[in-house]
Order: sequence, then structure tokens, then C-alpha cells
Amino acid sequence: MVSLLLSLGVLVLGYLVYGRLVEKIFGPDDRQTPAVAINDGVDCVPMKPWKAYLVQLLNIAGTGPIFGPLMGAVFGPVVFLWIVFGAILGGAVHDFMSGMISCRHGGSSIAELSGIYLGNKVRWVMRIFSIVLLVLCGVVFVTSPAGLLDKLTPDWMNGTFWAIVILAYYLLATLLPIDKVIGKLYPVFGVLLVTMALAVIGGILFSGGRFTIPEISLANLHPEGTPVWPYMFITVACGAISGFHATQSPMIAKCITSEKQGRKIFYGAMIGEAVIALVWAAAGVAFYGATQLLNEALAAGPSNVVYDISKGVLGSVGGVLAIVGVIVCPITSGDTAFRSARLILAETFHLDQKGIRNRLVITIPLLAIGGLLTWYAITNNNGFQTVWRYFSWSNQTLAMISLWVATAYLLKENRRPFGSLVTAMPAVFMSAVSMTYILMAGEGFRLSSAIAYPVGIGFAVLLFCVYVYMFIKMKKSPAANQRL
Repeated sequence: MVSLLLSLGVLVLGYLVYGRLVEKIFGPDDRQTPAVAINDGVDCVPMKPWKAYLVQLLNIAGTGPIFGPLMGAVFGPVVFLWIVFGAILGGAVHDFMSGMISCRHGGSSIAELSGIYLGNKVRWVMRIFSIVLLVLCGVVFVTSPAGLLDKLTPDWMNGTFWAIVILAYYLLATLLPIDKVIGKLYPVFGVLLVTMALAVIGGILFSGGRFTIPEISLANLHPEGTPVWPYMFITVACGAISGFHATQSPMIAKCITSEKQGRKIFYGAMIGEAVIALVWAAAGVAFYGATQLLNEALAAGPSNVVYDISKGVLGSVGGVLAIVGVIVCPITSGDTAFRSARLILAETFHLDQKGIRNRLVITIPLLAIGGLLTWYAITNNNGFQTVWRYFSWSNQTLAMISLWVATAYLLKENRRPFGSLVTAMPAVFMSAVSMTYILMAGEGFRLSSAIAYPVGIGFAVLLFCVYVYMFIKMKKSPAANQRL
């Protein structure tokens, strides 16, 4: 329990200290934001800071900080370290920079920002990569809540039934102005999500010794011997660092009314998500008592684990409350995943989104593809796990690219070479993680660690050398020297 409390304390300090440093490096000012300058009544709509925070939290939270940490807890309490330091040094920086840079470019997506700072070829790669990730994300965030609702409702309301209902809601949330559905429902759902997390951790801490949260250990406790590097860093994405957030932050960048709100909304929401991730990682290791038992329970599906923990810790009434919170969590990220995909496609094909017709032209095919993949995930035994693995890797690869975009921005526009280290260091780390994983994983090239480890590290070193070259080049420029 001491480790959990210390981890929560470090997250708070990270927001107060490191978050301020990152904010100072970026340098928010009084220029007009897209919500004020554009204000189109559909996507660029002014939103109060507290509401923008809750919408951002619900956007990025999804199933990730619940299912991911539960699967990561199979490695043991070492997962606490990744959640805490990954969020402070990587995830929150990633989300803040994605949102703030987008804000300075009229709310542009991460794909467009990639083209601006890394070149047109990267722009097209990111357009395709982002759309694939967002559709996979939407599928994950249909399948998981549908599975939980299946458990809480009569037999005729099965997983397929609830998937159709959720997809119908996604259609409305994707099409309608952001303040009509998302802006009204998300604050309520945000309170429910926080209440659910507090209830679960409270039930464990005050269980009278029935549940014990183990202390942090560097030992790998995965019962199947799966190595911590790089698998844990892919498994636990949301809650530590997630490329999906780079597609969501620009959405809220269109709604903030001052750049000076950025740290509280973008950096703060990621720290809030890390708290949720810690709660569920701790719940997983405490409720089952051994990683072997947790791993066996996960084999039946993460939804079953959430159901068992919620009901086992809080009883029938509290369990239903917690499960409802977990249902809300993914649904409120799935809808914005498809909404983000719509916005990226609209940017790509220069389709104005004020009129409903252009929104329908993009949204209907997106949801049709999402529906087909959802059907696959529900009707195949390992469908969800397969979709999740591809989603997790593409998610972390997008995070890597987004951090390099932010690094290029700090070097080229902000002209603070030393400041760019706050994005370059996590970018190098995630480059190694992403490359090593795809070389080793079953859905990748299935190479041995003897090959994957040095190639992954070599790839990261190569990118770091490119960064150092650009760093030296910018440091020598007169404009940079004035702002060091």
C-alpha cells in the first residue's frame, strides 16, 4: 500500500513541478485560440475550462487505463513505475504538446502537424496510420462495453445487440456539434468515472486486510515468462503514454479559450488518467493475490476481470456502479475516436464540415468498417485480443511519431534547443519500444531478442543522432541563442 500512496504523491508532484517546466518551455501566450478565431459552431466551439478538462479526460481514458493496467499487472507491481514515470515524463508531455501545437495551427490534426514539421511523406503516413488506429480504437471501445453490458442485462440483450446500440450512439456523437452531445454528457460521465475509481480503491484499502496491495518490485512476475521489455510498455499504453491521445487533444484544442488553460487541461487530464490506471493495476494485483491467478482470469476476457473485481470489492450495488463507470469510460472514447477520424479525413479531402451532408459522407463508411471489425471481434474466440494487440502497437508507434513532431516544433518554431529535450528523450525511448516490439511480437516478425534488442536500440540511437544534429544546428543560430 505504501508504494501505491507514494506513486499517487509522485504523480501530483509531477503535475506541479514538471508540468510547469514543460509549460514554461512551450510558452503559452494571449493569441486567439481556434474556439475564438474560428468558432464554427460544430467543432471549434468555446468551452469552459472545467468542462474541457472533463471532456479531455473522458476522450483519452477509454478502456485503456483499465484493461491495459490490468493486463500489465500480470508483470507484477513493477507496472506502477511505468505508469508513474511514463505519465509524467512521456504521456502528459505528449498530450500537452499535441494539444498546444494544434491550437497554434487552427486545431489541425496530428497528421497535418506531422506534414508541417516532418514533411509531406510523413503527413500521408500519419493520415493512414491515424485513421487505422482510430478505427481499431473505436472497435475496441465498442467490444469491451458491449461485453460488460451483456453480463448485466437479459439474455436477448447479447453482445451483438449492445454493439449495434453503441454504434448508433457513435453515429450521433460523430455527426452532431461537439457541444450538443459530448459537451453535455461528458461532465456527468467524468464525475461517474472518478467516483467509480475512488470506490474501487477505497474498497481495497478499507477491506480490513482482505486485500493486500504489494509493494513495488523490479522482479518480472509474469507467469508465462514474457519479458518486461518491451511487452509491458506496449500493454500499458493509456495511463502511461498513448498515441491515441494525439488524435484527441487537437479536438479539445479547438475548444479552449486561452492557451494558458493548456497545462491544466492537457497535462492534467493525463495525470488524472494515470491515477485511474494505478487504481486498476493495484486492484488487479490485490484482488487476485498472485499474477498467475490474474493471468488465468484475463484469459476469459478483461471484461470478466472488471466484473469480478467490482462485484468482489464493492458488493452487488457498488459493483454495478463501478461496472457502469467502466462501460461509460470506453464509450466516451470510442465516439471521439470516430469523430477524430472524420476530422482527419475532412482535412485530407478538404471537405468543409459545417454542412451535415459532408459529415455523413465521411461518417457512414467509417462506422460501416468499424461495425464489420466489431462483428469479427465479437464472433471470434480471440478476436478482441487480436484487435487489442494491433491497436496497442499502432498506438505506441503513433506516440513515438507525435513526440518527434513536438521535438521538431520546439527546434524549428519555439527555438529552444535545450527545451526540446523534454520531448526528445521520451521520443527516443518510445522509438526503441515500438521497433523492438514489432520485431519480437507474434503479430510482428517473431524474431529472437538477440536480434530484436540490438536492432531496436540501434533504431533509437539513429534517431537520437539525427536529433543531436538538428540540436547543434539550431543552437548555433542567432535566434536560438537569444532564447536559451
